[in-house]
Order: sequence, then C-alpha cells, then structure tokens
Amino acid sequence: MAGAARTKRPLARVSSTAAPAAKALAPADYLRKILNAKVYDVAIESPLDKARTLSRRLGNQVLLKREDLQPVFSFKLRGAYNKMAHLAPEAIKRGVICASAGNHAQGVALSAKRLGCRAVIVMPVTTPKLKVDAVAALGGEVVLHGESYTDAYGHAVALEKEQGLTFVHPFDDPDVIAGQGTIAMEILRQHQGPIDAVFVAIGGGGLISGVASYIKAVRTEIKVIGVQTVDSDAMARSVKAGKRVTLTDVGLFADGTAVKLVGEETFRLARELVDDFVLVNTDELCAAMKDIFQDTRSVVEPSGALGVAGIKQYVERNKLKGQTFVAITCGANMNFDRLRFVAERAEFGEQREALFAVTIPEERGSFKRFCELVGPRSVTEFNYRISHESIAHVFVGVAIARRDEADKIERSFVKHGFATVNLTDDELAKEHVRHMVGGRSELANDERLYRFEFPERPGALMRFLSAMHPGWNISLFHYRNQGADYGRILVGIQVPKADKKAFKDFLASLAYPCVDETDNPVYRLFLR
Repeated sequence: MAGAARTKRPLARVSSTAAPAAKALAPADYLRKILNAKVYDVAIESPLDKARTLSRRLGNQVLLKREDLQPVFSFKLRGAYNKMAHLAPEAIKRGVICASAGNHAQGVALSAKRLGCRAVIVMPVTTPKLKVDAVAALGGEVVLHGESYTDAYGHAVALEKEQGLTFVHPFDDPDVIAGQGTIAMEILRQHQGPIDAVFVAIGGGGLISGVASYIKAVRTEIKVIGVQTVDSDAMARSVKAGKRVTLTDVGLFADGTAVKLVGEETFRLARELVDDFVLVNTDELCAAMKDIFQDTRSVVEPSGALGVAGIKQYVERNKLKGQTFVAITCGANMNFDRLRFVAERAEFGEQREALFAVTIPEERGSFKRFCELVGPRSVTEFNYRISHESIAHVFVGVAIARRDEADKIERSFVKHGFATVNLTDDELAKEHVRHMVGGRSELANDERLYRFEFPERPGALMRFLSAMHPGWNISLFHYRNQGADYGRILVGIQVPKADKKAFKDFLASLAYPCVDETDNPVYRLFLR
C-alpha cells in the first residue's frame, strides 16, 4: 500500500463484519451478470481516448475511459439502471429510493424516468448544488440530510421502510456492481493490445468491484489499481486491516468518493481482486484535473480525476516507461465556483510553484536587489506591506520545474542575506495566508496607491523598478499570475508631495496602463 499522505488523516475505527445475507457470488457469476447487464437503454459506450500530452510527458501511454461523457456525466447510471431493470413490476410500481452524493442520484433519477416510476433521492447537505438541481430536473424527489453519504444512507433506509420503497444501493449490490463492470468489458474491446494497469476511483467500491471482476476473469495479467484521496481512504484502510474500517470523518473536496464505510460485497471483491492502492492529496487531484482538461478540453469533477492522479504518482514512484495505463474519468459534475481553487492548487500538484516567506532589509534598493536575485524565473505571486522600520516580510511565489528546485532557491536567498522559510508544503500558507498579507501601516507616509497592468513577460517588473526614482519607496506590492497576457499589480509608493510632477513623468515613461486608487474607499478602510 502506498500513497502521498502529506496531510493529516481522519481517525478511524474498525467495524465488525457481518456475513452477507446471500451466498457470495463466484467470479463466473459476476462475469455472467456483466455480460447480460442491461445498461444501454440509458448509457452510451463511452470512448477510450488517448491523453496525448500527458502520455508524452510521462513517457507512457495513458488512455482515458470517458465516463464523464455519459448522459448524466457519470458512470453511475449503468449500475442504477441495471439494478432497476431487474426489479419485479410491483417493486417498480411502488417506487425506488437511494442515498447518494450526487452521481448515483442522477443515475437513479434518469433510470426512474425511463422506467416510469417514482424515485426519492436522499443526498448529503454538502452535495454540490449542480448535482441537486440535476436530480430535480430529472424528476427525482430530493431530500437533503446529513454531512456525508453514510448520514444520508441511514435516513434513506428509514424512509424505505416508512414508504415501502425499494432501495437502490449506490455500490453494495451485485446488479449495481455488474452494471459498472460493463465499463471494463468496453475497455478490453476498444483496446485489444497490451494494458499494464487500469486505475479506478474508489468511494464505496462499486466501480472497482465491477471493473476488477471482469478484468480478472478474462485478462488476469492486467493490474487493477484503486485510487483514493488521503482523507477518504476507507477501502485502502479496510483491505490493510482485513476488515471494514469506518472513518470518523472524510474529506469533501472529492465529494463523489467521500464514503466513511465501504460495502460488504465491495470490500470482499476488492480484497480478492484489487492489486494495489494509491492515495493522492488535493493538490495532486487538482493537477490531474488540469491534465485532463489540457488533453480533452473537458472539466471533470475531483473524483473523476482520481485515476489520472493515481497514474502520475504510480509512474513517478516506480520509474516506469513505455507502459499502457487506463484511467476511468468517472464523473464531470463539477461546480463552476470550484474552478478558482482548482487552478490555484494545480500548480502545487504539478510541483510547478514554490512559495517562500522572505525577510529583506527595509531600506532603499533592497526590493530591487531581491528581484534581481530571483533572476529570469517567473514570479507567480508577490505580496508585501511595509510594517517595520528595519525589516520587511515578503510572501513570494516562484515557478519551478521540479520539486527540488524549491530547496535550491531557498538556499540561494539565504546565501545572499535574505532569511527564508520554504512554504511550498504549508497548507495554511497555500489556503489562507497568501490572501491576508497586508493591512494598515503607520509607516506608509505619503503613500500613493496605483493599479498597473504589466505585460506578462520577463523583465517587466525590473523595468518598472529601474525607472523608479531612488528616493521613492515601495510600501505595498501585490501580484498574482492569473495566466493571462497581462498581469494586474497593486503598488503602494511613498512619494513626497514635492515630487508630484516627477512621479507623473515616471508614470508616463512606463507606458503601462494604470489607475490611481489612492482615494478608493476600500484602500482607506483596510490598508491606509
């Protein structure tokens, strides 16, 4: 078992494992059920696309099984419909109920619409609004309850008994597992050449159980590798412990796989059939989402990128070249307002950005000297506010090509007299502090505040600093690379009133568009 467990994991307890009510199905039984599954009334045979850019970068062939292209943008409708299509007519007449973080809910709602039956959907209150609205649009009766899938499940079981409905489990049901297994059947038909491993996201375990059941029945040489986040790794822990483990808490970024307790049947199958597990963190997941976008121009949800994140870590850990890997992009129900966070954190997941807290002397020319030391490297972020008469604390981001560059840059800063703290792996810095550097300062006398647009090219900042009068002091500086052609920079400059004309001439000589924000009420409230 391996993984990049760089964040604290939730505490866990081990549950007793009750014996399944029915006799466990043999591998041949699952193969038969998958071959006879009813899924194509609602599902498409999703394409198996080559991720060309990612393949070149990794030196291995990476294929994406595009389940994000299903009618409900997720694989879940396969298992849901297969289960419901096998129900007795009287059960369909009474209606069905399910608990889901969103994707299974949409699968059940669409299947119910196709079969003409009632569907009650219990969803955690943390479910993205996009998924809630999608379920309602398909005719599902949405009930929001609890913080996680497990909480929603308990409420759904109670409603099932009260209203005489049939429960459609999102993962722990042989018919649901068989429906998901049709994905593996398609993969092996679409790519009949060598496949070294298939990487599968795990929440409750239905997808990996179905995929592994088919692959291990017909192509035993192919590895099946499960991928989970470090804060929602119930299956990996359960297999390691030899019995099902209940997490006391789960991470909610990858909400589609935020499951506290895996299924009994899925645990049994995963323990027998899954070859390995990979654990990834949030930054690695965001980087994988960016990789998928660059190759497909599609935005998958966090859980939908788990397979790609797993491949990247697996390749790096084992130093692999020339192999063929498949990742199932299992969902694309992504809230738009999450994209800013994803873009911000993807650079860390790709190990392309390093963060530092640097202490420099509060004296004329020290800021310019520090920028010269950064040299040709691309500055991704710069936050500074004058706060002390003798020293200044600067929060700076620098683009890097490899993780070990961050340590080299830190040593270089220290060597040249700038005390430095490497914040690249500091969660507080990445999530909060970078947005909080600043505030009022009694030392910012004669400060003028300007908003500039700089061309995003090397040397633009140094041109600005070189043209500035040596008697003027930068008292505030904020910049963050947003990936555009022009960067937006906020600068506070201490300019004596006697230098008003000289400062005006300086601005004209720059030819950078700028706006005087000195009288902006926001500046006066929070920074002046």
